[in-house]
Amino acid sequence: MKKNKDKKTIQKTLDGLTLSQKYSKLLFVLILLFYIVDFVVCRMLSVGVNPPPIMLAGQPIPLGAITGAISNLGNICIILLVVFFGEVGFYTALGILLLQFPIVIQSIIVHHNLSNIPGVFGNILTILAIIIIYIRNNKVNEYQTRMRDQAVTDRLTGLPNRFACSELLDSLIKRGEKFALVHIDINGFKGINSTMGYESGNKVLIEIAQRWKNIADTGSAGTLDFVARVNGDEYVLIIRGYHSKTGIMKTIKHYESVLGDRLTIDGCDFFITASFGYAEYPSDAKNSDSLFSYADAALSEIKAHKSSNHILHFTPDLLKTERTLEIEGKIRDALKNDTLFFYLQPQYDMSHKLRGFEALARIRDTDGQILSPAEFIPVAEKVGLIDKLDTAVFRKAGIFFGELRAKTGTSLILSVNASVRHLMKNDFIDEMKDLLRSSGLPAEQLEIEITESIMIDSAEKALQCINDIRAMGIKLAIDDFGTGYSSLSYLSNFPADLLKIDKSFIDKMNGSDKAKKYVEAIISLGHIMGFEVISEGVEEQDQLETLKEIGCDLIQGYIWGRPMPQEDAEQLVIDELNNQ
Repeated sequence: MKKNKDKKTIQKTLDGLTLSQKYSKLLFVLILLFYIVDFVVCRMLSVGVNPPPIMLAGQPIPLGAITGAISNLGNICIILLVVFFGEVGFYTALGILLLQFPIVIQSIIVHHNLSNIPGVFGNILTILAIIIIYIRNNKVNEYQTRMRDQAVTDRLTGLPNRFACSELLDSLIKRGEKFALVHIDINGFKGINSTMGYESGNKVLIEIAQRWKNIADTGSAGTLDFVARVNGDEYVLIIRGYHSKTGIMKTIKHYESVLGDRLTIDGCDFFITASFGYAEYPSDAKNSDSLFSYADAALSEIKAHKSSNHILHFTPDLLKTERTLEIEGKIRDALKNDTLFFYLQPQYDMSHKLRGFEALARIRDTDGQILSPAEFIPVAEKVGLIDKLDTAVFRKAGIFFGELRAKTGTSLILSVNASVRHLMKNDFIDEMKDLLRSSGLPAEQLEIEITESIMIDSAEKALQCINDIRAMGIKLAIDDFGTGYSSLSYLSNFPADLLKIDKSFIDKMNGSDKAKKYVEAIISLGHIMGFEVISEGVEEQDQLETLKEIGCDLIQGYIWGRPMPQEDAEQLVIDELNNQ
């Protein structure tokens, strides 16, 4: 018992989330009672007491005739105790079996009941059986514990990871327990990596994690805390057991204060600070996605201020206007009621031959009007719903395009957008496999558009995911090229098929010779890298002529095709095939 009592707070929380479900005490008592009844009946029969027979199919059956079967039921109860209740069940069962020996031996010697001799050997065999089961179960439990630790632990710092954090949040919300979610970012950490190298940076992260883990495990902040590393230099702190907002601030300041102590790594002294943004359940938000988003909004705001105060509580004005709240509600309703739909915008080569379509998410307002994507897409990204929007569009557009292919035999390409949040999910590849399987669409007719920033945010994991996508035969497009953190080193490692030039460059292209040469340079760069190049947002004839002149491969824009409902897209495909 002392072992459980001394167990650290974080480990106890993880155990509560991931250990196998415990069977109820009631079941334990019921099995014991059943065994006692079984034992009493067997004992009565062994000393010559003959209870009334039982009736089976109209025939009386003396209980003495089925003594062996009754005895075996008792052995089954013993085995069930070991299987369901582990160590407690094993020692209980072992004690019961050992206590039986004097009783059985007395019956043999005193009452000369030699029929009990097989029972002695039965008990010995049952003891051997439960010992084998107990040892085997212990080995299985040890293996499961190791697997659990790997699943919920950050390998660098030893802290719980994002998965463990999400599981705890879901558990707390399910129980309706009040808590605060704190999103933490280490200030200036990229500078440490740049100047001292990644190895030193990792040592800094490990030391910070150890200091915070000590606080959580010892409870020195006066609250029940759970700290996890979720990404890079980002941590999450979950605070419970506080009585007021002052209690939250006191705990956060305690975690902040231990960073004030000098941190020495490889002979160099570091003075670390961190920024803290937090939101409360249920007063600020009632689901985990919103809590993360709101805590992140508070964190972004406090980092932007660059003040001496590094802690900020979320308030609605940080993220939402009344209109934003309204749009979030419409997004959630569309997802819940499965009313989100899509339009398809055609893509052409420079000879006006149809290449394929890009699927674009659409939501209707209460009056039937279509909401502007420029309005609802940013809101979906902020509140953590963009991956759910992606999934809905993938599913519906994939089914439509698979049916269109079956009808017409078309080899056109369906292009869909994947947000960074969506692409980085662990089940993204499985989702793509399910999409291809359910839609019947060949992999080479599916194209996924991703932004170049994914290679900046999480290069190693992103590249692995991208390579897995390519291995499936799915095409890849780099969306909105030039608007983010364009880098030749990243592009050279990016196994894409298509480069998409953002509309903002096309709009300015004919405004000056410099702007035109900039677009021309992007096209040349794409060709050098082995990509086809498509220009988005082409609306004017002079833009089209310029793009033809400087060697663009493909066009997408109002000049040749607006986003259209699936019925119009199907007719366009049929007309295209008839004109071939």
